[in-house]
Amino acid sequence: MIADACGRAARRSLPALAATAALTAVGGGLWLGYHFVTTSSRFAIDDIQVHGTSRVSADEVRAALPVKVGDNVFTANLDGISEQVLAHPWVAAAEVHRILPHTVVVDIREYEAVAMVTLPSASGSDLYLVDGLGHPFKRADVDAGEGAGLPIVTGIERAAYQRDPATSALTITSALAVLDRWRASDASAERPAIGEIHVDAHGGLTLRSYDHGTAIQIGQPGNAEDLTGRMRTFDTAWAELTDTERMRARAIHLDARPDHVIVAFAKD
Repeated sequence: MIADACGRAARRSLPALAATAALTAVGGGLWLGYHFVTTSSRFAIDDIQVHGTSRVSADEVRAALPVKVGDNVFTANLDGISEQVLAHPWVAAAEVHRILPHTVVVDIREYEAVAMVTLPSASGSDLYLVDGLGHPFKRADVDAGEGAGLPIVTGIERAAYQRDPATSALTITSALAVLDRWRASDASAERPAIGEIHVDAHGGLTLRSYDHGTAIQIGQPGNAEDLTGRMRTFDTAWAELTDTERMRARAIHLDARPDHVIVAFAKD
């Protein structure tokens, strides 16, 4: 009876034992497979490709990566590589993927600077490069030529930007939109080139010419029709000035009324 009971128990446990053995075999096989692909020289990285660079050199990106040629392609931490690339101030986005058996590819999208902005601090009025969304992304290295030819937006306080970056970014893009309108008109060929856009505490704008520093006080942009009217008033007044008078003009105030303009000249 005892032998018979033991036989029945053994027969009932055979499926479970077989399943356990199978799982053990599969698990062991997976571990051996993982160990093989993560240690085999067949999967050693021999190429790290970097695409999309212009401001940043590919060699500079490779030197900063937490992976190098000879490392295993499967143990490379793709998220860690992406985070390291994104730490570079010129990099706006980065995607990393593997191409088996030997390659890691880093695709980069760099920021495009459209202007500079001054964010005054205790140490001075620091200049930052600004992208198309109005966000400062990097302190401008003026000595290296960064920001050359770009307009400068002034009047935004660092504390205001830190408190509300979204609103400050909107202020910057709005100011740049006014500059785009200034440049886009048929009369833009006669208008002086603008080097600075100043935003006052009430949102009023003053354009400062690049060559002679003439302050063109536009005021609050308002709607497109009002802004266009004020620019046309400027065109009319500017056309009446001689070259000498244009050089001596220090401020041109455009009133909300399209028939009002005040021109202030430097003393002889």
